[in-house]
Amino acid sequence: MHRNHTKVIQIGDRKIGGGNPVLIQSMTNTRTEDAAATAAQILALEQAGCEIIRCAVPTEEAARALREIKKQIHIPLVADIHFDYRLAIAAMENGADKIRINPGNIGSRERIRAVVDTARERNIPIRVGVNSGSLEKELVEKYHGVTAEGLVESALDKVRIIEDLGYDNLVISIKSSDVLMCARAHELIAQKTRYPLHVGITEAGTLYSGNIKSAVGLGIILYQGIGDTIRVSLTGAPLEEVKSAKRILKTLGLRKGGVEVVSCPTCGRTQIDLIGLANQVETMVQDIPLDIKVAVMGCVVNGPGEAKEADIGIAGGKGAGLLIKKGKKVKTVPEGELLEALRQELLHWNSPDSVREDPLCDH
Repeated sequence: MHRNHTKVIQIGDRKIGGGNPVLIQSMTNTRTEDAAATAAQILALEQAGCEIIRCAVPTEEAARALREIKKQIHIPLVADIHFDYRLAIAAMENGADKIRINPGNIGSRERIRAVVDTARERNIPIRVGVNSGSLEKELVEKYHGVTAEGLVESALDKVRIIEDLGYDNLVISIKSSDVLMCARAHELIAQKTRYPLHVGITEAGTLYSGNIKSAVGLGIILYQGIGDTIRVSLTGAPLEEVKSAKRILKTLGLRKGGVEVVSCPTCGRTQIDLIGLANQVETMVQDIPLDIKVAVMGCVVNGPGEAKEADIGIAGGKGAGLLIKKGKKVKTVPEGELLEALRQELLHWNSPDSVREDPLCDH
């Protein structure tokens, strides 16, 4: 698989590429100049499972703020730079663990050289980012429009500029809001380079459409063994991006751990507020560090059977519900107490007080 063959790159204290785990990235939406607010947001994102964070650096003041932010956080910080090469240098001098630039908008070769020289002195990786929205005019003409082939050629041209300056501590990202074009571009570039790839569907959209586009796009790409870091780009809170990224990696079997919630679709037999209950359970389990499956079922007809594959489940009835372990009914609980009963079971999951069926009762 391609992921195992990419070059290993060190970002702060984390390694990507070469078969290392796919890391989750997000981007702050605070003003980077406000170091306190930015650091507070990053700490909340760390808590949610974010492993690399990117901050926009549009001003000198933002570059200086990185020094203060870095003192308070525990994950690598990527500085996002557009146009001004001096900001890239200032960001690195103030502790950025990686910088993201598009050499195409940084300017002359001398300016790119100045950025690369600073990166080399400090051994800081450069992420070369190319976006379908800013594809060079000549490549649009050459390929008769914005295409996967054009994106790949653009990215590799940019990489070559930096390689020609004698530096290869690089990560590539090629992003498009067209999911299938993006997937195709990653398939093409994975055959042409060993640099690690940061994968994301850009401008994916609101929580609803952005999640679907990201899940489909990242799913296609990651399933082929392509991609070393990911970002789910949403028009919403960065915390939502991290939650979605974790779920995508878990669904693809690339991430273990965390409580997985499964729930049945609603039907005419449902006699409790299943939708509300399933959402409450999903929120409740986020801070519980267990690697188990929890089922939320709407009725007692199929509930116990369908919940067999889950470690623990609840099935609603009229005004009451069942607590089920491995498909066995353990106890009946009034509807209003179901959520709390489940929470208590999970909190005491590995303790002897947990209500458990005798493992021999099948025989």
